[in-house]
Amino acid sequence: MKSSVPYQNMAGYKTDRVAEDIKREIIAIIRDEIKDPRVQGKLLTVVRVEVSGDLSYAKAYISAMEGLEAAQEAAKGLKNAAGYIRREVGQRLRLRKTPELRFVADDSIEHGMSIAKMLKDLGTPEE
Repeated sequence: MKSSVPYQNMAGYKTDRVAEDIKREIIAIIRDEIKDPRVQGKLLTVVRVEVSGDLSYAKAYISAMEGLEAAQEAAKGLKNAAGYIRREVGQRLRLRKTPELRFVADDSIEHGMSIAKMLKDLGTPEE
């Protein structure tokens, strides 16, 4: 009997699952182990992780509550720690091939906060 799920979707499912696992581990490493002042003390989050089809590269999008400039500064600090983070991710997830990590600053949190503020302002009746 033929499967209703094509082979390509199974490969996509694996990369999505690996991307979520990598995201979870990067968040834990940033929170608990990275001591770089460009990263430490900022309210950072990993918005999403995109993994290449062959699992050789992973791009992590970093966003900060303080804005895009803080996210860019944190991305520089994480770039310096990329080797350490990659090794930790590989050990924790026991991947056969750990992807090379790239960190990109993202303004998703700041953008989301501005949208929430606009919606709140729209919902408030004017006196």
